[in-house]
Amino acid sequence: MLEVVNLACSRGEHQLFSGLSFTVKPGELLRVEGANGRGKTTLLRALCGIMMPVSGSVKWQGKDISELAEAYCRDLLYLGHLNAIKDELNALENMQISCSLAGMPANDAELVAAIRRIGLKGRETFPVKSLSQGQRRRVALSRLLLSNARLWILDEPLAALDTGAVRLIQDIIHEHLVKGGMVIYTTHQSLNVEGVDARSLVLT
Repeated sequence: MLEVVNLACSRGEHQLFSGLSFTVKPGELLRVEGANGRGKTTLLRALCGIMMPVSGSVKWQGKDISELAEAYCRDLLYLGHLNAIKDELNALENMQISCSLAGMPANDAELVAAIRRIGLKGRETFPVKSLSQGQRRRVALSRLLLSNARLWILDEPLAALDTGAVRLIQDIIHEHLVKGGMVIYTTHQSLNVEGVDARSLVLT
């Protein structure tokens, strides 16, 4: 379980939010909402341990994430609103690097299968710089198919995706949740994932 207790975050001297408390349990889908500038991305980064909050704590399985270090990282998959892929490499090469950095063992057959399921069949060895924005986003999202992390934190996962890709990501998220995974996400489009415990957190 992820537990957030009295969390406060600022950008410079501007306080974005304070006194924020919530939990996310296995099988739960949490959408973080709010107008631009309210701190949605900042909150996600604080949940990942990428940035330090002004006050409060983020706990994983009852322990502060600052104490867990790599143990928490192994249970976490974070996808930011930027794709974090290298344009000069192809989809397969990008996936090999991502899996290696995340400590996720995967052979080429598994990588190719993930890339094809995400909708890039025939483009596995195309340089990423030759792909459309939606296809580049699919390359980044293919990490979801290989991750063993229990907690997914996704910042605008549906950005640049067409209708078919949105349905696919919804299916992948549903599969993760029914296995007891957890997902926290932001999006300007609503995710329609049926049969799961879905709720919203609004930053005002």
